[in-house]
Amino acid sequence: MTIRRIVPNVQVPSEEAMKAGGDFYGLLGFEEVMNMGWVVTLASPANPTAQISLFTEERTAPVVSDLSVEVEDVDAVYARVAASGAEIVRELRDEEWGVRRFFVRDPNGRVVNVLSHQAQ
Repeated sequence: MTIRRIVPNVQVPSEEAMKAGGDFYGLLGFEEVMNMGWVVTLASPANPTAQISLFTEERTAPVVSDLSVEVEDVDAVYARVAASGAEIVRELRDEEWGVRRFFVRDPNGRVVNVLSHQAQ
């Protein structure tokens, strides 16, 4: 199993707070790489896998996840996690922006968004 990146997800109260967060992380060298209005992802230009996402809400799932883990084969990971008996918070599905993902709760209550990018 290959992990490609791990991204902390930070829920913020408003679009203004999301912009302020983007400005702050810009001071640390992050640049915006995705903006869907309700979620903005910032990345390091020198190391694009070093990222942080700011959410005002989660429009396609029941909760904002605490972190995202991009894996090589999300279907294989889903099968392993489901077989373990872990709580699936959101079933595996394809998203319109090109990822296949599911949400699972870790033993400490954190919600993890597990995803793979789909071939275009």
